[in-house]
Amino acid sequence: MTESKPTRWVLQVCHGYSGPFLDCARQYAALFDSTDYRICTVYLTGEPSDAVAAGSASDEVIFLGLGGRDIRGLKFKAIREIRRIARGRQFSFCIAHRFKPTYIALFATGIPVIGVQHAFGVYDRVSRRLLASTFRSRLMLLGVSQAVARDIAESMPRFQADRIETLYNRIDVAAVRSELLPKSEARKELGLDSSTYVIGNVGRLHPDKDQATLIEAFAEALPQLPSDSRLFIAGTGPLEQSLKKLAATLGVGDKVSFPGQVPNARTKFRAFDSFALSSDHEPFGMVLLEAMAAGLPIICSDCGGGREVVAGEGRLFPLGDSRALAAQLVATSRTSAAVDYPRLQTEFSDAAAKARFWSLAERWALELR
Repeated sequence: MTESKPTRWVLQVCHGYSGPFLDCARQYAALFDSTDYRICTVYLTGEPSDAVAAGSASDEVIFLGLGGRDIRGLKFKAIREIRRIARGRQFSFCIAHRFKPTYIALFATGIPVIGVQHAFGVYDRVSRRLLASTFRSRLMLLGVSQAVARDIAESMPRFQADRIETLYNRIDVAAVRSELLPKSEARKELGLDSSTYVIGNVGRLHPDKDQATLIEAFAEALPQLPSDSRLFIAGTGPLEQSLKKLAATLGVGDKVSFPGQVPNARTKFRAFDSFALSSDHEPFGMVLLEAMAAGLPIICSDCGGGREVVAGEGRLFPLGDSRALAAQLVATSRTSAAVDYPRLQTEFSDAAAKARFWSLAERWALELR
Protein backbone atom coordinates (compact mmCIF):
# COMPACT_ATOMS: atom_id res chain seq x y z
CA MET A 1 0.00 0.00 0.00
CA THR A 2 1.34 3.44 -0.95
CA GLU A 3 1.60 5.75 2.01
CA SER A 4 -0.16 9.05 1.34
CA LYS A 5 1.74 12.27 1.77
CA PRO A 6 0.82 14.40 4.80
CA THR A 7 -1.15 17.53 4.00
CA ARG A 8 1.10 20.56 3.61
CA TRP A 9 -0.23 23.82 4.97
CA VAL A 10 0.63 27.47 4.40
CA LEU A 11 0.02 29.90 7.24
CA GLN A 12 -1.12 33.36 6.16
CA VAL A 13 -1.12 36.08 8.82
CA CYS A 14 -2.92 39.36 8.22
CA HIS A 15 -3.19 42.40 10.48
CA GLY A 16 -6.88 42.69 9.62
CA TYR A 17 -9.32 42.62 6.73
CA SER A 18 -10.24 46.28 6.36
CA GLY A 19 -9.65 48.23 3.15
CA PRO A 20 -7.76 46.25 0.53
CA PHE A 21 -6.39 43.58 2.88
CA LEU A 22 -9.24 41.10 2.49
CA ASP A 23 -8.47 40.97 -1.20
CA CYS A 24 -4.75 40.70 -0.42
CA ALA A 25 -5.54 37.52 1.52
CA ARG A 26 -7.55 36.23 -1.44
CA GLN A 27 -4.74 37.08 -3.86
CA TYR A 28 -2.20 35.00 -1.94
CA ALA A 29 -4.59 32.12 -1.30
CA ALA A 30 -5.18 31.96 -5.06
CA LEU A 31 -1.48 31.22 -5.58
CA PHE A 32 -2.07 27.72 -4.22
CA ASP A 33 -5.06 26.73 -6.36
CA SER A 34 -4.51 23.29 -7.89
CA THR A 35 -1.54 22.55 -5.62
CA ASP A 36 -1.27 20.15 -2.70
CA TYR A 37 -0.97 23.01 -0.23
CA ARG A 38 -3.84 24.11 1.99
CA ILE A 39 -4.15 27.66 3.31
CA CYS A 40 -4.91 28.75 6.86
CA THR A 41 -5.52 32.51 7.01
CA VAL A 42 -5.36 34.22 10.40
CA TYR A 43 -6.65 37.74 11.00
CA LEU A 44 -5.09 39.26 14.10
CA THR A 45 -7.80 41.92 14.45
CA GLY A 46 -11.45 42.12 13.44
CA GLU A 47 -14.59 40.30 14.51
CA PRO A 48 -15.53 36.95 12.94
CA SER A 49 -17.39 37.36 9.67
CA ASP A 50 -18.82 34.74 7.34
CA ALA A 51 -18.43 37.16 4.41
CA VAL A 52 -14.74 37.71 5.20
CA ALA A 53 -14.18 33.98 5.62
CA ALA A 54 -15.72 33.36 2.19
CA GLY A 55 -13.79 36.24 0.61
CA SER A 56 -10.48 34.92 1.95
CA ALA A 57 -10.64 31.91 -0.41
CA SER A 58 -8.79 29.84 2.20
CA ASP A 59 -9.20 26.31 3.53
CA GLU A 60 -9.41 27.61 7.08
CA VAL A 61 -9.92 31.12 8.44
CA ILE A 62 -9.24 32.08 12.05
CA PHE A 63 -10.25 35.39 13.65
CA LEU A 64 -8.19 36.14 16.75
CA GLY A 65 -10.08 39.35 17.55
CA LEU A 66 -7.06 40.97 19.21
CA GLY A 67 -7.16 44.58 20.33
CA GLY A 68 -4.74 47.35 19.48
CA ARG A 69 -2.82 46.82 22.71
CA ASP A 70 -2.17 43.18 21.80
CA ILE A 71 -0.30 44.05 18.60
CA ARG A 72 1.74 46.94 19.98
CA GLY A 73 5.04 46.69 21.80
CA LEU A 74 6.38 43.16 22.16
CA LYS A 75 3.07 41.57 21.04
CA PHE A 76 3.33 38.64 23.48
CA LYS A 77 -0.34 37.66 23.26
CA ALA A 78 -0.35 37.67 19.47
CA ILE A 79 2.84 35.59 19.43
CA ARG A 80 1.31 33.06 21.83
CA GLU A 81 -1.82 32.73 19.69
CA ILE A 82 0.08 32.22 16.44
CA ARG A 83 2.40 29.73 18.18
CA ARG A 84 -0.65 27.78 19.35
CA ILE A 85 -2.05 27.67 15.81
CA ALA A 86 1.31 26.66 14.35
CA ARG A 87 1.52 23.67 16.69
CA GLY A 88 -1.73 22.31 15.32
CA ARG A 89 -0.70 22.10 11.68
CA GLN A 90 2.27 20.97 9.61
CA PHE A 91 3.00 24.38 8.12
CA SER A 92 5.61 24.55 5.38
CA PHE A 93 5.99 28.32 5.45
CA CYS A 94 4.19 31.53 6.33
CA ILE A 95 3.04 34.53 4.34
CA ALA A 96 2.69 37.63 6.52
CA HIS A 97 1.22 40.91 5.30
CA ARG A 98 2.79 44.12 6.64
CA PHE A 99 5.46 44.42 9.30
CA LYS A 100 3.66 43.50 12.54
CA PRO A 101 2.39 40.15 11.25
CA THR A 102 5.91 39.47 9.90
CA TYR A 103 7.40 40.22 13.34
CA ILE A 104 4.82 38.01 15.07
CA ALA A 105 5.26 35.11 12.65
CA LEU A 106 9.05 35.17 13.00
CA PHE A 107 8.92 35.00 16.80
CA ALA A 108 5.99 32.55 16.95
CA THR A 109 7.24 29.95 14.48
CA GLY A 110 10.42 28.36 13.25
CA ILE A 111 9.33 28.17 9.62
CA PRO A 112 10.32 30.36 6.67
CA VAL A 113 8.38 33.64 6.56
CA ILE A 114 7.60 35.64 3.42
CA GLY A 115 6.92 39.20 4.54
CA VAL A 116 4.75 41.09 2.05
CA GLN A 117 5.31 44.84 2.30
CA HIS A 118 2.54 47.13 1.06
CA ALA A 119 4.07 50.53 1.88
CA PHE A 120 7.20 52.63 1.67
CA GLY A 121 9.52 53.19 4.62
CA VAL A 122 8.75 49.92 6.41
CA TYR A 123 12.40 49.22 7.22
CA ASP A 124 13.53 52.76 7.89
CA ARG A 125 13.63 52.06 11.64
CA VAL A 126 16.80 50.59 13.10
CA SER A 127 14.81 48.11 15.22
CA ARG A 128 13.11 46.69 12.12
CA ARG A 129 16.38 46.34 10.26
CA LEU A 130 17.80 44.53 13.27
CA LEU A 131 14.85 42.11 13.24
CA ALA A 132 15.36 41.38 9.54
CA SER A 133 19.06 40.78 10.12
CA THR A 134 18.40 38.49 13.10
CA PHE A 135 16.02 36.28 11.12
CA ARG A 136 17.70 36.61 7.73
CA SER A 137 18.16 32.83 7.38
CA ARG A 138 14.40 32.29 7.09
CA LEU A 139 13.00 35.66 6.01
CA MET A 140 12.11 36.61 2.43
CA LEU A 141 10.58 39.97 1.55
CA LEU A 142 8.16 40.83 -1.23
CA GLY A 143 7.33 44.37 -2.30
CA VAL A 144 3.98 44.93 -4.01
CA SER A 145 5.82 46.94 -6.66
CA GLN A 146 9.39 47.35 -7.83
CA ALA A 147 9.35 50.76 -6.15
CA VAL A 148 8.53 49.19 -2.78
CA ALA A 149 11.09 46.40 -3.24
CA ARG A 150 13.72 49.00 -4.15
CA ASP A 151 12.80 51.02 -1.05
CA ILE A 152 13.33 47.93 1.13
CA ALA A 153 16.70 47.21 -0.49
CA GLU A 154 17.85 50.79 -0.03
CA SER A 155 16.84 50.68 3.65
CA MET A 156 18.73 47.40 4.20
CA PRO A 157 21.79 47.32 1.91
CA ARG A 158 23.30 44.42 3.88
CA PHE A 159 20.23 42.18 3.59
CA GLN A 160 20.57 39.46 0.95
CA ALA A 161 19.53 41.00 -2.36
CA ASP A 162 18.09 37.74 -3.67
CA ARG A 163 15.64 37.65 -0.76
CA ILE A 164 13.99 40.95 -1.70
CA GLU A 165 11.70 40.54 -4.69
CA THR A 166 8.61 42.02 -6.31
CA LEU A 167 5.24 40.33 -6.58
CA TYR A 168 2.65 42.73 -7.94
CA ASN A 169 -0.80 43.07 -6.50
CA ARG A 170 -3.37 41.67 -8.88
CA ILE A 171 -7.02 40.97 -9.51
CA ASP A 172 -9.15 38.10 -10.72
CA VAL A 173 -9.73 39.83 -14.04
CA ALA A 174 -12.70 37.74 -15.16
CA ALA A 175 -14.42 38.06 -11.78
CA VAL A 176 -13.95 41.83 -11.59
CA ARG A 177 -15.24 42.30 -15.12
CA SER A 178 -18.25 40.09 -14.47
CA GLU A 179 -19.25 42.34 -11.55
CA LEU A 180 -19.12 45.58 -13.54
CA LEU A 181 -22.48 47.28 -13.93
CA PRO A 182 -23.46 48.62 -17.36
CA LYS A 183 -22.71 52.33 -17.77
CA SER A 184 -26.34 53.43 -17.53
CA GLU A 185 -27.02 51.40 -14.40
CA ALA A 186 -23.77 52.50 -12.74
CA ARG A 187 -24.57 56.14 -13.42
CA LYS A 188 -28.05 55.74 -12.03
CA GLU A 189 -26.65 54.29 -8.80
CA LEU A 190 -24.16 57.17 -8.50
CA GLY A 191 -26.70 59.85 -9.37
CA LEU A 192 -24.91 60.91 -12.56
CA ASP A 193 -26.66 62.15 -15.70
CA SER A 194 -26.24 60.09 -18.85
CA SER A 195 -24.91 63.08 -20.82
CA THR A 196 -22.26 64.16 -18.31
CA TYR A 197 -18.56 63.64 -19.01
CA VAL A 198 -17.22 62.13 -15.75
CA ILE A 199 -13.63 61.96 -14.52
CA GLY A 200 -13.42 59.43 -11.68
CA ASN A 201 -11.15 59.23 -8.66
CA VAL A 202 -11.50 56.70 -5.84
CA GLY A 203 -9.43 56.79 -2.65
CA ARG A 204 -9.05 58.18 0.84
CA LEU A 205 -9.29 61.94 1.15
CA HIS A 206 -5.79 62.11 2.54
CA PRO A 207 -2.60 64.07 1.71
CA ASP A 208 -1.07 60.89 0.22
CA LYS A 209 -3.74 60.87 -2.49
CA ASP A 210 -3.21 64.55 -3.41
CA GLN A 211 -6.74 65.19 -4.68
CA ALA A 212 -5.98 68.90 -4.27
CA THR A 213 -3.78 68.79 -7.38
CA LEU A 214 -6.54 66.92 -9.21
CA ILE A 215 -9.12 69.57 -8.32
CA GLU A 216 -6.77 72.37 -9.38
CA ALA A 217 -6.11 70.59 -12.68
CA PHE A 218 -9.82 70.02 -13.27
CA ALA A 219 -10.55 73.71 -12.69
CA GLU A 220 -7.84 74.67 -15.19
CA ALA A 221 -8.96 72.11 -17.76
CA LEU A 222 -12.70 72.71 -17.45
CA PRO A 223 -13.03 75.32 -20.24
CA GLN A 224 -11.55 72.80 -22.68
CA LEU A 225 -13.42 69.74 -21.42
CA PRO A 226 -16.76 68.60 -22.86
CA SER A 227 -19.72 70.64 -21.72
CA ASP A 228 -21.33 69.38 -18.52
CA SER A 229 -18.10 67.78 -17.26
CA ARG A 230 -17.81 66.58 -13.67
CA LEU A 231 -15.08 65.38 -11.34
CA PHE A 232 -16.29 62.53 -9.11
CA ILE A 233 -14.10 61.91 -6.04
CA ALA A 234 -15.29 58.88 -4.04
CA GLY A 235 -13.94 58.29 -0.55
CA THR A 236 -13.77 59.67 2.95
CA GLY A 237 -10.96 61.12 5.02
CA PRO A 238 -9.63 64.06 7.00
CA LEU A 239 -9.33 66.38 3.98
CA GLU A 240 -12.97 66.27 2.92
CA GLN A 241 -13.87 69.77 4.08
CA SER A 242 -10.66 71.39 2.86
CA LEU A 243 -11.05 69.77 -0.56
CA LYS A 244 -14.64 70.98 -0.83
CA LYS A 245 -13.47 74.45 0.14
CA LEU A 246 -10.74 74.34 -2.49
CA ALA A 247 -13.25 73.36 -5.18
CA ALA A 248 -15.53 76.23 -4.15
CA THR A 249 -12.64 78.72 -4.08
CA LEU A 250 -11.64 77.70 -7.62
CA GLY A 251 -15.21 78.16 -8.82
CA VAL A 252 -15.89 74.48 -9.54
CA GLY A 253 -17.72 73.53 -6.36
CA ASP A 254 -20.84 72.64 -8.34
CA LYS A 255 -18.79 70.52 -10.75
CA VAL A 256 -17.01 68.32 -8.19
CA SER A 257 -18.91 65.53 -6.43
CA PHE A 258 -17.91 64.15 -3.03
CA PRO A 259 -20.27 61.17 -2.51
CA GLY A 260 -18.30 59.72 0.41
CA GLN A 261 -17.59 56.01 0.62
CA VAL A 262 -19.24 54.21 -2.29
CA PRO A 263 -20.08 50.56 -1.49
CA ASN A 264 -18.58 48.13 -4.01
CA ALA A 265 -17.16 51.09 -5.92
CA ARG A 266 -15.27 48.95 -8.41
CA THR A 267 -18.54 47.54 -9.76
CA LYS A 268 -19.52 51.07 -10.82
CA PHE A 269 -16.37 52.13 -12.66
CA ARG A 270 -18.12 52.12 -16.03
CA ALA A 271 -19.97 55.21 -14.84
CA PHE A 272 -16.73 57.10 -15.51
CA ASP A 273 -15.39 58.27 -18.87
CA SER A 274 -11.83 58.41 -17.58
CA PHE A 275 -9.95 57.77 -14.35
CA ALA A 276 -7.32 59.96 -12.69
CA LEU A 277 -5.03 59.02 -9.81
CA SER A 278 -2.97 61.91 -8.43
CA SER A 279 -1.38 60.05 -5.50
CA ASP A 280 1.89 61.01 -3.85
CA HIS A 281 4.19 57.96 -4.23
CA GLU A 282 1.44 55.33 -4.34
CA PRO A 283 3.00 51.95 -3.35
CA PHE A 284 0.88 50.24 -5.99
CA GLY A 285 -2.69 51.43 -6.65
CA MET A 286 -5.27 48.64 -6.83
CA VAL A 287 -7.84 51.10 -8.18
CA LEU A 288 -5.72 51.34 -11.33
CA LEU A 289 -6.29 47.64 -12.02
CA GLU A 290 -10.00 48.07 -11.42
CA ALA A 291 -10.06 51.01 -13.84
CA MET A 292 -8.16 48.89 -16.38
CA ALA A 293 -10.69 46.08 -16.03
CA ALA A 294 -13.41 48.61 -16.87
CA GLY A 295 -11.49 49.75 -19.97
CA LEU A 296 -11.15 53.34 -18.78
CA PRO A 297 -8.49 55.74 -20.08
CA ILE A 298 -6.16 56.30 -17.12
CA ILE A 299 -4.05 59.25 -16.00
CA CYS A 300 -1.63 58.67 -13.13
CA SER A 301 1.11 60.57 -11.31
CA ASP A 302 4.56 59.57 -12.52
CA CYS A 303 5.89 58.13 -9.26
CA GLY A 304 5.80 55.10 -7.01
CA GLY A 305 4.15 51.86 -8.01
CA GLY A 306 1.41 53.57 -10.02
CA ARG A 307 3.92 54.42 -12.74
CA GLU A 308 4.76 50.72 -13.09
CA VAL A 309 1.11 49.79 -13.49
CA VAL A 310 0.20 52.22 -16.27
CA ALA A 311 3.58 52.67 -18.00
CA GLY A 312 3.14 52.30 -21.75
CA GLU A 313 -0.62 51.90 -21.49
CA GLY A 314 -1.86 55.01 -19.67
CA ARG A 315 -0.95 58.68 -19.38
CA LEU A 316 1.52 59.97 -16.79
CA PHE A 317 2.11 63.43 -15.36
CA PRO A 318 4.73 64.78 -12.92
CA LEU A 319 3.65 64.52 -9.31
CA GLY A 320 1.95 67.67 -8.06
CA ASP A 321 2.00 69.39 -11.47
CA SER A 322 -1.59 70.55 -11.90
CA ARG A 323 -0.88 72.20 -15.25
CA ALA A 324 0.50 68.98 -16.74
CA LEU A 325 -2.40 67.02 -15.29
CA ALA A 326 -4.87 69.52 -16.78
CA ALA A 327 -3.34 68.96 -20.21
CA GLN A 328 -3.70 65.21 -19.82
CA LEU A 329 -7.33 65.55 -18.69
CA VAL A 330 -8.08 67.54 -21.85
CA ALA A 331 -6.22 65.14 -24.15
CA THR A 332 -7.95 62.12 -22.60
CA SER A 333 -11.38 63.71 -22.99
CA ARG A 334 -10.88 63.79 -26.76
CA THR A 335 -10.73 59.99 -27.03
CA SER A 336 -13.91 58.03 -26.48
CA ALA A 337 -12.99 54.41 -27.19
CA ALA A 338 -12.58 51.88 -24.39
CA VAL A 339 -8.95 50.96 -23.77
CA ASP A 340 -7.54 47.45 -23.89
CA TYR A 341 -4.76 46.78 -21.36
CA PRO A 342 -2.76 43.66 -22.32
CA ARG A 343 -0.56 43.92 -19.21
CA LEU A 344 -3.62 43.45 -17.01
CA GLN A 345 -3.52 39.77 -17.98
CA THR A 346 0.22 39.33 -18.47
CA GLU A 347 1.41 41.05 -15.27
CA PHE A 348 -1.48 41.88 -12.93
CA SER A 349 -3.71 38.80 -13.04
CA ASP A 350 -3.91 35.88 -10.64
CA ALA A 351 -2.42 33.62 -13.31
CA ALA A 352 0.57 35.90 -13.88
CA ALA A 353 1.21 36.20 -10.13
CA LYS A 354 1.01 32.45 -9.67
CA ALA A 355 3.67 31.85 -12.29
CA ARG A 356 5.90 34.52 -10.76
CA PHE A 357 5.45 33.24 -7.20
CA TRP A 358 6.34 29.65 -8.01
CA SER A 359 9.38 30.84 -9.93
CA LEU A 360 10.50 32.57 -6.73
CA ALA A 361 9.58 29.49 -4.70
CA GLU A 362 11.84 27.43 -6.91
CA ARG A 363 14.68 29.84 -6.22
CA TRP A 364 13.95 29.66 -2.48
CA ALA A 365 13.43 25.88 -2.62
CA LEU A 366 15.64 25.05 0.35
CA GLU A 367 13.57 27.29 2.57
CA LEU A 368 10.16 26.23 1.25
CA ARG A 369 10.54 22.45 1.30
